[in-house]
Amino acid sequence: MPHVAQSTEADWVSRFADEVIAEGERRAPGKPIVVASGLSPSGPIHLGNLREVMTPHLVADEIRRRGHEVRHLISWDDYDRYRKVPNGVPGIDESWAAHIGKPLTSVPAPAGSAYPNWAEHFKAAMVEALAELGVEYDPISQTEQYTSGVYREQILHAMKHRGDIDAVLDQYRTKKDPAAAAKKPQQKQQKPLDEAELEAAEGSGAAAEDDGSGSGAGYFPYKPYCGACEKDLTTVTAYDETTTELAYTCACGHSETVLLSEFNRGKLVWKVDWPMRWAYEGVIFEPSGVDHSSPGSSFVVGGQIVRKVFGGEQPIGPMYAFVGISGMAKMSSSKGGVPTPGDALKIMEAPLLRWLYARRKPNQSFKIAFDQEIQRLYDEWDKLASKVADGTVLPADAAAYSRAVRTAAGDLPTTPRPLPYRTLASVVDITGGHDEQTLRILGDLDPENPVTSLDETRPRLDRAEHWINTQVPAESRTIVRAEPDTEALAALDDQARESLRLLSAGLDDHWSLDGLTTLVYGVPKVQAGLAPDAKPTPELKVAQRSFFALLYHLLVGRDTGPRLPTLLLAVGADRVRKLLGA
Repeated sequence: MPHVAQSTEADWVSRFADEVIAEGERRAPGKPIVVASGLSPSGPIHLGNLREVMTPHLVADEIRRRGHEVRHLISWDDYDRYRKVPNGVPGIDESWAAHIGKPLTSVPAPAGSAYPNWAEHFKAAMVEALAELGVEYDPISQTEQYTSGVYREQILHAMKHRGDIDAVLDQYRTKKDPAAAAKKPQQKQQKPLDEAELEAAEGSGAAAEDDGSGSGAGYFPYKPYCGACEKDLTTVTAYDETTTELAYTCACGHSETVLLSEFNRGKLVWKVDWPMRWAYEGVIFEPSGVDHSSPGSSFVVGGQIVRKVFGGEQPIGPMYAFVGISGMAKMSSSKGGVPTPGDALKIMEAPLLRWLYARRKPNQSFKIAFDQEIQRLYDEWDKLASKVADGTVLPADAAAYSRAVRTAAGDLPTTPRPLPYRTLASVVDITGGHDEQTLRILGDLDPENPVTSLDETRPRLDRAEHWINTQVPAESRTIVRAEPDTEALAALDDQARESLRLLSAGLDDHWSLDGLTTLVYGVPKVQAGLAPDAKPTPELKVAQRSFFALLYHLLVGRDTGPRLPTLLLAVGADRVRKLLGA
């Protein structure tokens, strides 16, 4: 089934919800609507993989808001093979390469982990992040499904119809020239994926493009894990449909004959496993990464296999674009250092992270800011909140905001007094996170309505502090001078000295964030013979920039720094006068 077209006019979540509800009523009237995601805990589950969850979550939540019963399944593909040793993961070394080929649940967790195996270790961080993000879901462990025999009937059915499966797959194996295939009208192509994009796709089981071919005894869509070495380096050598007797050999030298009607240590190859699950679970909606846009990919092939072999239908759902990190290359689990949802939630509140996924259609790529861009992002978020509050917000923006701050189950936790993120970041930068100093400065921001407890500004304050401490380089941190720069002060001309005198004289009467903003912008205006509220001219802007650079140099020894009004509040009036030689 082709992917659903998306309107540029409607809120994409509502549009998909309309189509999913209609499709659910057509396919399974009266039953809960099923949407699905798949995640492979093969390493850190990164922010690109989160789109695999957030896209169906947002649609499922909209369906719940409308009063329909819906299940969001998250399949943990923890019975996938361990493919490689990822870089940048603490507690592991190259000795873990000895486990390549085993199920993820049979690989030891990194050293020092509290979890029993590799899969559980990497699932845990994602489970915690999803709880903070308000994602309601039904988890399914594929290890449990396969090893308990849940899929036995489906496995035997696939083996019986292996010729039909092989015929579907063979249509694509013969496409020797992907470029030529791309020219066919029915095979509209995305641009080829580069190495980083292919690596980024590994967070979903959908990246394992194994189709089960390669056996000299014929095609078999099932792969046993070896009874001796536990790896999937096995080859099926014979199968008897009547008795279900299956023989295999392993690269380790072990061979075994088992009854597939009783055997639970193996799985269907991915290109068969995925469509089998669509039919078994009755999935109506499931997105997939752009790595599935090519002929012969799991999604394309799965659409034929689910219909011809398992008697089901392919889910509707969009291809989703990749998610990047501002200041970083495309995300790759194998290259190490890839930010996870948990990492993002340490520097931003859950509603903001939800908003980033809600406001962009799935086929639109976007970046998540870990650098200075996060301050602008928070400014944009706060501006949106103001528009929602005063009723001037556009409908699509209002919908994205609503999906960010609440789910069908209720509102997500928010900061009672959401001061600007850039202000909080500047303050904790200057104070080094000292609570008493931080409270003093925040209390001075608005003397008419002072902050009286840091709890009013949390959790946003804590997120800004974590960002300053982990994402801002040491050379960019703000260190206020301990003593005046007497040499620089002595070299000032009369105009510069007068500007410092005007600023110092006005501190007490302007001691608030707004007041100091008026003061620092107004000093060059007064010196130019203009009123403090005069509109700036090009010449005046040059004078202001020069004045600001002077203040930064005398206060923090650099030409730039935090916003001057915040910096002045943080330093304190008496110390400002001392450092300015007034």
